[in-house]
Amino acid sequence: MPKRPAGTLYRGREGMWSWVLHRITGVAIYFFLLVHILDTSLVRLSPEAYNAVIGAYKTPIMGLGEIGLVAAIGLHALNGLRIILIDFWSVGTKHQRVMFWVVIGLWLVLLAGFIPRQLMHIFGGE
Repeated sequence: MPKRPAGTLYRGREGMWSWVLHRITGVAIYFFLLVHILDTSLVRLSPEAYNAVIGAYKTPIMGLGEIGLVAAIGLHALNGLRIILIDFWSVGTKHQRVMFWVVIGLWLVLLAGFIPRQLMHIFGGE
């Protein structure tokens, strides 16, 4: 019985999870931008409706959603740089696994700097 290939780029390893996370964050950012354009366009139709929407954005739930948005943008951006290195660096594919963990590490460090400040802003600890 032939043995399954182990460790290929997209078989449950870092390469596959990088691919999945990049697609999920890209779609989430796309839908955020779509909603952002729609809610901003409300100012031309009805300033009262625009003010109501902006008021809804000042809730703690939306503040937590902003953490998710920043997390998605940060991961998408750092992973995008990783993808560029894989594509244009001659040994990029050889080091793609290490680069994935570097991206995750940088992302976590950046979030560690953002999340406490955002939580203070959301819950009035400023």
